[in-house]
Amino acid sequence: MGLQHRIEGNIYFVTDTVVDWVDIFSLPKYKHVVIDSLVYCQNHKGLIIYAWVLMTNHMHAIVSSGSDPKVSDICRDFKKFTSKEILGQLVCDGQESRR
Repeated sequence: MGLQHRIEGNIYFVTDTVVDWVDIFSLPKYKHVVIDSLVYCQNHKGLIIYAWVLMTNHMHAIVSSGSDPKVSDICRDFKKFTSKEILGQLVCDGQESRR
């Protein structure tokens, strides 16, 4: 799930949550997937991050994009990649029952 609120101009407050609010980010390896994805989006997609916080089951960020693509496109790609990566790691770890 994602939520975007325009703050000023093209700066957005973004919230992303884990399905059923599962505390997946209490484990460091899954936190690192999010961090690595954010860094990738900064370096390769033009995401500008002003502030962010990662909680055990959701994250908040204040972001914009330097140019193209739009923030919504970057967020879509970020969520798609991180969800697939985390689900893949859960299956490999034998923890698919965590949902």
